[in-house]
Amino acid sequence: MSETDNAADIVPIKRPVRWHIFVFMLPALIVYSAVMVLPLIETLRLSLYNTVDGQPAFVGLANFKVLFGDARWARDFWNALVNNLIFFAIHMCVQNPIGVALAALLSVPKLRGVAFYRTAMFLPTLLSFVIVGFIWKLILSPIWGVAPWMLDLIGLKFLFAPWLGQSGPALIAVSLISNWQYIGIPMMLIYAALLSIPEEVIEAAECDGITGWAQFWKIKLPLILPAIGIISILTFVGNFNAFDLIYTVQGALAGPDMSTDILGTLLYRTFFGFQLQLGDRSMGATIATVMFLIILAGVSLYLFVIQRRMRRYQF
Repeated sequence: MSETDNAADIVPIKRPVRWHIFVFMLPALIVYSAVMVLPLIETLRLSLYNTVDGQPAFVGLANFKVLFGDARWARDFWNALVNNLIFFAIHMCVQNPIGVALAALLSVPKLRGVAFYRTAMFLPTLLSFVIVGFIWKLILSPIWGVAPWMLDLIGLKFLFAPWLGQSGPALIAVSLISNWQYIGIPMMLIYAALLSIPEEVIEAAECDGITGWAQFWKIKLPLILPAIGIISILTFVGNFNAFDLIYTVQGALAGPDMSTDILGTLLYRTFFGFQLQLGDRSMGATIATVMFLIILAGVSLYLFVIQRRMRRYQF
């Protein structure tokens, strides 16, 4: 019998269809579609419509022209966008570096009480933003707050000012409150990344005489850059979706004088209305669409540009 006949007699093995995978994923897919995908599609659709003579009508990009072209809408939007960028920059320059430093300290092998410190620094993250906002409003109150008294104990009471009531420092104060609440997230992620570094790498560095902070800067830091990148993009997405803390501390008007107004609070006032301002669903959806495009651009930049450059540090 020839080799051709033997090849013809070979019956290909049929792999069974793994239908159970689809069954297990179906509930999550339905919930995700109902909660995330469908509202997103409806928001994008609503941004292209407006009410004309009491009826919804397709207007194309007219809502975006109003948002960027009308003097009142453009002033509010650019003010909120600039404040959002400042809000994000403060988190990147304060929250994430401190989180990396705390994680590096917690990863020191001979440090005692690591579990206590780790829990204490992560605890504010578990608190409700309503509780955090209310507590810090009391602490920073010039009338009954404890901040003036604490500064007076160390002779620095002259530095105190009603920061939440002044247009200049209000946004910085709210940003630092947010940093205090969420600093545990980058700390824990970096701490986990530091613990995942193989012991062989650390031992090889010690054999070469690289120890202490030199070991962190030259060995550990390049290895945890992917984790730092993930933290950065999570910070970006979280900050451009922020709303709750500023609403709790400064209200829907994001005072004083709109100095703490960000895209989230602008979206809330526009869509739902506030006090004498009537809600506008179409313009609210337009602002939400712009927020989505900004976040999409930032995430795409990280995934297709920054992440590729950091892959050389991975094992």
